[in-house]
Amino acid sequence: MTTASTASTTAIADVKDGAARTARRAARRRTALVWAGRIALAAFVIGGWQLSTMWGIVDPFFYGQPSGIWKRLVELFQHGTQFGSFYQNIWTTIQEALAGFAVGAVTGVVFGVALGQSRYLSDVLGPYIKMVNAIPRIVLGSIFIVAFGIGVTPKILLAAVLVFFIVFFNAFQGVREVDRSVLANVRVLGASRMQITRHVVVPSALTWIIASLHSAFGFAIVGALVGEVLGAQSGLGLVIKTAQNNFDPNGVFATMLVIAVIVLGAEWLIGKLERRLLSWRPPAPTEANSL
Repeated sequence: MTTASTASTTAIADVKDGAARTARRAARRRTALVWAGRIALAAFVIGGWQLSTMWGIVDPFFYGQPSGIWKRLVELFQHGTQFGSFYQNIWTTIQEALAGFAVGAVTGVVFGVALGQSRYLSDVLGPYIKMVNAIPRIVLGSIFIVAFGIGVTPKILLAAVLVFFIVFFNAFQGVREVDRSVLANVRVLGASRMQITRHVVVPSALTWIIASLHSAFGFAIVGALVGEVLGAQSGLGLVIKTAQNNFDPNGVFATMLVIAVIVLGAEWLIGKLERRLLSWRPPAPTEANSL
C-alpha cells in the first residue's frame, strides 16, 4: 500500500511538473509573438514613413522623416538647445510632472475617499468640482501663469489639476463600489470610522485608484508641457514650441519621442507598484497590464 501511494504521488507530481513546463513554454511563445508583432508594426510604420518621404508621396518639410528625426535627436543631446542642455530641459519637465502628479494624486485620493463616504460632502462640493472640471485646461494654465509667472509653479499646478480629476473620480467611484455588507459587518464588530476607512474602504478602492494612475502620469506630462508652451524659460514644451516656430517637424517629433519614452518608463514603474500593492488580490485574466 505504501509503495502504491508513493508511486501515485510521484505520478501526480510528474503530471503537475509537465503541465507547468507546458504553461511556461506557452507563455514564452506568446511573449515572443507579442514582441515580434510590436517590432513588425514599428518597422512597417517607420519604414513606410521613410519610404513615402523618399519617394515624394509625403513632404518631409511638413511631416519630417524618421532619419531626420533621429539625426535631430542626436543633435539635441549632443549640442543642446538655445535654452540650455537638452538633458536639463528634460529634467525640468520631469520635475514639474512628478510634482504635479504627486499633488494631484494625493489630493484626488483624499477628496475621492472623503466624498465617497459622505453623501453630505458629495452633495455640497459635487457641483463645484464639476464646474472646475468643465473649465478648459488651457484657460487654467493661462490663469496660473498670470498669477504665478512663468516659473515651475504654474506647470505643477496645471499638471496637478489634470491628475486630480482622473484620480478623484476613480477613487470616488471605488469607494461607492465597496461591498455594503462588509461595511455593515465591520461596524457591528465595533470598528471606528478611521479603522473602516483604513482597513476596508481604501483597500477596496485601491484597484480603482491604481488603475487611474496609469493614465494620470501621462496627463501630468501633458499639463507640464501645456504650461511650458504657454510660457516658460526651459522644458520640453518650450523646445517643441520653438521647433514649431522654426518649421522644424523633426525637432517636434524628436522631442515627442523623448516624452513617449518618459511616459512608458513611468507606466512600467506604476505597473511594478500596482503588483506590489495588490499582491493580495487574485490575478484576473483581463487585467490592463497584460496588454
